[in-house]
Amino acid sequence: MKSLRKALTVALASLVVIGMFAGCAKKDEEVKVIRYLNFKPEIADIYEEISKAYEAETGIKVIVDTAANNTYEQTLISKMANKEEAPTLFQINGPRGYNNWKDYCADLTGTELYAHLSDKSLAVTVDGKAYGIPYVVEGYGIIYNKAITDKYFALPNKATSYTSMEEVNNYAALKAVVEDMQANKEALGIEGVFASTSLKAGEDWRWQTHLANLPVYYEFKTNNVDLTSDQTKTITFQYSDNFKNIFDLYLNNSTIEPSKTGTKTVNDSMAEFALEKCAMVQNGNWAWGQVAGVDGNKVLAENVKYLPIYTGVEGEESQGLCTGTENFFCINAKASEAEQKAAADFIYWLYSSTTGKDFVTNKLGFIAPFDTFEENEKPTDPLAKEVLNWMSKDGVTSVAWNFTLFPSQTFKDNFGSALLQYAQGTKTWEEVKTQVVNDWASESVAAE
Repeated sequence: MKSLRKALTVALASLVVIGMFAGCAKKDEEVKVIRYLNFKPEIADIYEEISKAYEAETGIKVIVDTAANNTYEQTLISKMANKEEAPTLFQINGPRGYNNWKDYCADLTGTELYAHLSDKSLAVTVDGKAYGIPYVVEGYGIIYNKAITDKYFALPNKATSYTSMEEVNNYAALKAVVEDMQANKEALGIEGVFASTSLKAGEDWRWQTHLANLPVYYEFKTNNVDLTSDQTKTITFQYSDNFKNIFDLYLNNSTIEPSKTGTKTVNDSMAEFALEKCAMVQNGNWAWGQVAGVDGNKVLAENVKYLPIYTGVEGEESQGLCTGTENFFCINAKASEAEQKAAADFIYWLYSSTTGKDFVTNKLGFIAPFDTFEENEKPTDPLAKEVLNWMSKDGVTSVAWNFTLFPSQTFKDNFGSALLQYAQGTKTWEEVKTQVVNDWASESVAAE
């Protein structure tokens, strides 16, 4: 990381010597070429098709350069240091990426694409201005089988007064419903409310990353932490009790005993959900393929729904799904105004024109976070539809993906190991909390 930052510093400093290319193009120039540095090699061919289609419609050519896997940052450094190859359109992975490239990120607040962003909180913003616009989103939360929850609400002897999942909008309500469903599991024909909590090494990312995102998100939000600053290098695990709330609910109302979690995989959990051995499972919209692909799957698409991960935080009634991305469009602030406008026009075309939207949905396979898409232009799988539905709810705020700020994979692996020890009864929650705080600080230093 140190060598990369040093290379970045040297490369960017060299621009002073070769001359800033911002002034190379006049404001009134007619732009015929846009350069885009693509992050994902697996969709490079599709972007070449998009480029041809855009040139056919507008006469403007989009040159798509694609970085090899795991080399995007290095490639961007190299391209930015060469005025002939410097991209007008590029990507960052979130607040930390912005911090590296803030001198090159133009203010996108006035662009058409930002105006149509469904949830403005998803953008990379500083002082109320947007510098990175997410172009694809994913979401995760508690997936539930409506057929089973409806069966529970129809039970004559249920102990709660709730009549539908629409009424469950906080942890207290979720806990009451889940524990009563667990008590009635035989009547519901399930082995437990939640699928098994997969804590086998390498299979624990739903907890040490995705679930852990919530307390980190709320800690940073409550304390007004600047996500582009060194303030993110330490945490107090302020919302550790909230993490424990939902984690305990998963462990204690499951298809298995907590002591067996170390043997379970994500595939095990998804198979349990698909075979209706349970009613709920935490996972992302990418999981529909896993469910539908299970031999003997019993879950109908129309019964697959989402619930936010409620943990008992004050005001969580307005909380949405954990929705985010590591993919944000940025426009090079050093390019001319005409070049910047051309880049902004291109990305708006991609997400607003009939041709562009067809590419986005049917070839790129993106869940697009913009209100320019009609119902028949949106993804058709049930979990993707649920993500879009939650993003469009009035008065609901998505939980941002702050796990992009976690200091290292080692931190996450250690957290997962501690959670397994906690589940097996060999580590106290206070010990888990202390380890998380200490590991975050030490791994942040190691990453410098």
